[in-house]
Amino acid sequence: MRTDLTIRPETAKDYKDIVSLVLRSFREGTNYSDGSDIIALIEEIRMSEYYLPELSFVAEIDGKIVGHFLFSRFPLSRTPEGGHIDTGDIVMLAPVSVHADHFHQHVGTTMLTLGIRKVREAGYRGITVEGDYHFYNRVGFVTSSEHGIHPTSGFPMQEPRCMMCQETTPGSLAGVEGYVVYDMYYNA
Repeated sequence: MRTDLTIRPETAKDYKDIVSLVLRSFREGTNYSDGSDIIALIEEIRMSEYYLPELSFVAEIDGKIVGHFLFSRFPLSRTPEGGHIDTGDIVMLAPVSVHADHFHQHVGTTMLTLGIRKVREAGYRGITVEGDYHFYNRVGFVTSSEHGIHPTSGFPMQEPRCMMCQETTPGSLAGVEGYVVYDMYYNA
């Protein structure tokens, strides 16, 4: 874990830098997005009832933004078709971006470790994330079906390990079950 990285809640003054960071991060770091859909998702989350400004972070090294990630309230669904159960105690981690100049320098691992600690301190029971399990397993995420949380669409249907969750304390997801349905977001 890096000791020179800090996280803080994003502010409106950061938005322009966040857009630049996200676009470059996804253009240079993925083969599935140029980042414009990710920017649209961030804006959609910010405008939704699920946005948690206190858990929407930028990561900085020497005062320069090198990462962005946010946690938002996420209601599970009773069925694969929808029917959200907003218990208020589960958050979704998405999206996560690291500045391309800082790829493979432990920025992502450090910022998520610090962010997960903030989620725990805020009293949430669990976190869901969809993504590369090789990365997210390193910060404590496990296949979500191990906790009764199931994917309903996208790549996790073919590769279930890509839909993950994490308990914030041992046993905190006991009794929680449902489906991940993104129908509240057009850009998810």
